[in-house]
Amino acid sequence: MRRVWNNTTLGTSQILALMSITVVVLASIPLLYLLFRTASIGPGIVDLMLNPRAISVLINSVLLAFVVTALSALIAVPLAFLTVRTDIPWKRFWSIATVLPLAIPSYVGSFTIISALGPKGSILQNLLMPLGVDRLPSIYGWPGAVLALTLFSYPYILLTVRGSLQSLDPALEEAARTLGYGLKETFLKVTLPQLRPSIAAGGLLVALYTLSDFGTPALMRFNSFTRAIYVQYQLSFDRTMAAVLALMLVIITLTILTLEFKARGRTHYFGSAATKRPPAIIELGIWRIPALLFTASVVLIALILPMGVIFYWLLKGSFDAGFIFKLLQLTVNSVYVSGLAAIAAILAALPVAIFAVRYSRPLSNLLERGTYIGFGLPGIVVALSLVFFGANFAPGLYQTLGMLIFAYVVLFLPKAVGTIRSSLLQINPRLEEAAISLGSSPFHTLRKVTIPLLRPGLLSGGALIFLTTMKELPATLLLAPIGFQTLATRIWAATDGAFFAEAAVMSILLVAASAASMVIILEQEKCR
Repeated sequence: MRRVWNNTTLGTSQILALMSITVVVLASIPLLYLLFRTASIGPGIVDLMLNPRAISVLINSVLLAFVVTALSALIAVPLAFLTVRTDIPWKRFWSIATVLPLAIPSYVGSFTIISALGPKGSILQNLLMPLGVDRLPSIYGWPGAVLALTLFSYPYILLTVRGSLQSLDPALEEAARTLGYGLKETFLKVTLPQLRPSIAAGGLLVALYTLSDFGTPALMRFNSFTRAIYVQYQLSFDRTMAAVLALMLVIITLTILTLEFKARGRTHYFGSAATKRPPAIIELGIWRIPALLFTASVVLIALILPMGVIFYWLLKGSFDAGFIFKLLQLTVNSVYVSGLAAIAAILAALPVAIFAVRYSRPLSNLLERGTYIGFGLPGIVVALSLVFFGANFAPGLYQTLGMLIFAYVVLFLPKAVGTIRSSLLQINPRLEEAAISLGSSPFHTLRKVTIPLLRPGLLSGGALIFLTTMKELPATLLLAPIGFQTLATRIWAATDGAFFAEAAVMSILLVAASAASMVIILEQEKCR
């Protein structure tokens, strides 16, 4: 395919290269401007980075990421083993239920924790009031941030470890058993070492998510990088410190991404050359009840209780026609910007993915990797960079929907490129080769052959971006036009003001949208 395509469509290659370069350059604007902004500070930037407040924020953020990652691994690895390798009752149900907390945005989960366990006016405090309890210990700060981020990010590790367990060659464990190893020794000395790459990959994703998350630290009033950047931006006329903190966060994030890339590069998922058999299912015996209690406890705390809290406030609240109209407007706003972001990201990703797959060469590979710049930039950093850039160089675009959509595309372009690239690799290039050999032009072949075959991948990628945009908080807070609110920003404002019933209604809609998007993604995966 590549030989025929290259020999007949040199112009097409150049057009795709030009389009890809344009996309990558535009996606690089936030990072480039952040570097320009901080470089203009001069040697004083070192003093700002070594400022006691900056060091305190750095320590808070790194410790938070480390603790959340460790706790997530302690929850996820046993859950993965129980739901894949044992005869735990209702295995199929637990396999689904333990992953579902991933569909709950962290700030929605934080809202449920605050409203259930908050020091004043929470569900628990109201229940204990007849006993003379006027105030509970504060959930804000470190304990609340760790609890919320752990409960709603451990599925990242769970998914990677489960996938690894399902692909392991059982011959190694069987050999260990024949040598006299018991179940415990086999797991610790044979199975666990094979799971380390997947644990590391999932753990690094959790750490990256923890560092970039804004909603939970903001609501829990924990002074991590994202909250400190936002506060510095809002309260200070001189936003130099906000830019320095943003640069520090980018450096740490890119370091984590580098570690993840190296861990992935060293990972091998092959076993023996023989045909793999499904591993033997371990009978839990007397451990069945403890296993059930552990699994059920995780599902109860991470899924049932948050949803129960949402429905509690939903039933407790009373809503007039004005609120219903406002809710409809928020929903329309969220769907509108999310739909535009999905379309824009897919259109931007399409030439990059096609160029990378159909014209594999150093330039195309470099451009594809260039789109992943946004993956290393937390939403608060992209938003802050575009605020600086818009105010100084593009005032006509500042606080417009165009600037907001552009921020979404920068943030979520890697997801679109990855999805389209995976789908394109599954399309037999001989189909396009046949169309070209029959006289079809390259762009006609693209429109009539490639795009229709890519439809499941395009829909899946669009749904994924739609879902992520619906939940995006910091970019929307900083870049949305004045008076323009979405479900995410209103949930954040309502929770911050302790309007729990109002936040519950919007949380239900957001979780429903997340579930619907996940269904679309899963359905399109079946079509591939």
